[in-house]
Amino acid sequence: MRRRAAAAALLAGTAVAADPAFTDLSDTLPASHVYDGGWAHFVGGGVAVFDCDGNGYPDLYAAGGEARSHLFVNRTGAPGDAPRFDLAEAPELDLSGVIGAYPLDINGDGHQDLFVLRAGENAVLRGQGDCRFTPAPEAWGLAPGAGWTTAFSAAWGPGEAWPTLAVGNYVDRADPEGPFGTCDDHILLRPAGQRYAAPETIAPGYCTLSMLFTDWSGTGRQDLWISNDRHYYVHDGREQLFRAWPELSAYGPDEGWQPYKLWGMGIASRDITGDARPEIAVTSMADQKLFQLQGDGTAPGFASIAYARGTTAHVPYMGDEGRPSTGWHVQFGDVDNDGRDDLFIAKGNVNQMPSIAVRDPDNLLMQGPDGQFVEKGDVAGIGSFDRGRGGALVDLNRDGRLDLVVVQRRAALKLYRNVTKPTGHWLKLRLSQDAGNVDAVGARIELETGSGRQLREITVGGGHAGGQMGYQHFGLGAARGARLRVRWPDGTVGPWHAVQADRHLHLARGGTPEAVGDTLVPPATDQ
Repeated sequence: MRRRAAAAALLAGTAVAADPAFTDLSDTLPASHVYDGGWAHFVGGGVAVFDCDGNGYPDLYAAGGEARSHLFVNRTGAPGDAPRFDLAEAPELDLSGVIGAYPLDINGDGHQDLFVLRAGENAVLRGQGDCRFTPAPEAWGLAPGAGWTTAFSAAWGPGEAWPTLAVGNYVDRADPEGPFGTCDDHILLRPAGQRYAAPETIAPGYCTLSMLFTDWSGTGRQDLWISNDRHYYVHDGREQLFRAWPELSAYGPDEGWQPYKLWGMGIASRDITGDARPEIAVTSMADQKLFQLQGDGTAPGFASIAYARGTTAHVPYMGDEGRPSTGWHVQFGDVDNDGRDDLFIAKGNVNQMPSIAVRDPDNLLMQGPDGQFVEKGDVAGIGSFDRGRGGALVDLNRDGRLDLVVVQRRAALKLYRNVTKPTGHWLKLRLSQDAGNVDAVGARIELETGSGRQLREITVGGGHAGGQMGYQHFGLGAARGARLRVRWPDGTVGPWHAVQADRHLHLARGGTPEAVGDTLVPPATDQ
């Protein structure tokens, strides 16, 4: 009886309420980074977040457009110190025309590789460790495309040791009839053993700006959501959902998929309603969508709950602008560690569109106990009026708080440290398994405390032109512990594990969670 009572006390707790607060550390970066360029770089500006030197702190590779792209290597001294970065000398990453990049371990060697999106020939760079990269070997047989590439996602199909790669293109710049109505098709790259087969066409293309393999049904099958920009497809386009296995096929109205038409810019997925299926956030012009699966979940019928939840973010919340907003990167994350996911949206005019807001600050929408989201970007100090594009909510200094990186068009990259006090407890978890899909992409983490359950799917893709690979962050509120289990990519469900709060944990398949590195900092609620 005492043991059960102790376990209940460990798991239970009420959420901690605090206004978010960030400190601008942009001036501490070793170089000013600007995403710049003409028409081809009105879109894009992503950032890849991953640990390229294995020191436990996430590094940043930021797209530069026509300017130089930069690899910022994290040199933070100890958990809780102010984030600090060095500028890497990485000539293989010094590419022009970079739209964005995504990290993933393609060949399963334990080092993150980079798929680099460009206006021109894309690049696939093999990670060598110690933040060194080389072009992907010819033996891989990769033909990554050479269009105006603006989107990427990856997933491991049944029995595949290497990932299937989806590469999304925008307007066909070579079409003399363009740009309106001249959307380019996309490519799907399937593995054939330890190399890749000839590219497969994904058509029709409707000018995508983001794509994501996601398990929308909660059944363990990842399908490809493609979000498209109606500014250029004009009439006939729409959002798209494709099966990739056993063969490529599009979902249609007879299966419940409706012709949603958006100015689609970015995608994020997270279960915020507790129905064990992810909600899908999609940014757009004028208002942002938050789609929830309807019915019993067997058909992909979605309806937007953005208005009901307060996430439309359709006009600027600061300044005197009355014109509509433009959303780009979107990401869920628990900023105050209260156990409820919040929502970040990077905002900014495409260039000088007169009908759209020019002074359009980034959003930080905080979720309350009632499931409603409330704007706190002004309170938090992250409401930049420059043109936001890509971004990342990520714990840069291992203190359990999600910091913020924002790539801006024709303005310097923003680096914000999360200094919110008080916050709740937290937990960070990294998965691994033997060979092939070593980072367990497609796995689902289930975490429980006395105040509820959180579900997390490990994905590659989404956002706007950039993504992350590394620890999964969970806010725990007042709970000093939790229990968790994993549904691995092949559908195998592991056992429940009891874990303590305020730790970085590694869970290898078949093992138990182990604390990693010097991660025990004073709980945020006690500071």
